[in-house]
Amino acid sequence: ADPIELTKDEILELIEDFGKAAARADKAGFEIAEIHAAHGYMINQFLSPTSNKRTDEYGGSFENRIRFLLQVLESVKKNWPSGKSIWVRLSCTEWVEGGWTIEDSVELSKRLKDLGVDLVDCSSGGITDSQEIDYKPLFQVPFAEQIRTEAGISTGAVGFITQPREVEDILSSGKADVVLLARKFLSEPTFVLRAASELGVDLPWIYQHNRGK
Repeated sequence: ADPIELTKDEILELIEDFGKAAARADKAGFEIAEIHAAHGYMINQFLSPTSNKRTDEYGGSFENRIRFLLQVLESVKKNWPSGKSIWVRLSCTEWVEGGWTIEDSVELSKRLKDLGVDLVDCSSGGITDSQEIDYKPLFQVPFAEQIRTEAGISTGAVGFITQPREVEDILSSGKADVVLLARKFLSEPTFVLRAASELGVDLPWIYQHNRGK
């Protein structure tokens, strides 16, 4: 079934809810608040011309489609200490004709920087099953590099980054400011220890792991 379009009152309530969530995160001791605007979740649905079919001030033009995210960001900022970092995760391209593009992401990232966002976490896809993605190692790193260069904001590289020297190259060559890993730590919990060994860093093992050397 087709989703039901949010009313304006419901949109305003959601924006307020993001701010309340930021306040709870601060109280719980988190140091970074990351707004997830990728992978088909709510904010991504507003950004995407593929999914956003609204005809009011939240749909149609680029300016209208980014409005919800920018209002969410302002709500978060009001409830988040100025000394703590705010990141935004984007699907930098939808991998589909007529969809959100890397050029859109660059332009949005410029706005995010002006509004005080510290880093853009550069992923892609997830909004439509029509996407055609050539999955391969480092396939999303160019998005992080392009946004970093053209928008002048710090970026995070993600996706199919599995080797220590890949991480080192991304950082040392200035393609991104951080590399964000997740699945790799599920498949290889001691990845950091292997990385240290391969890169010649003397990193002490915790006592419980010594017998596994």
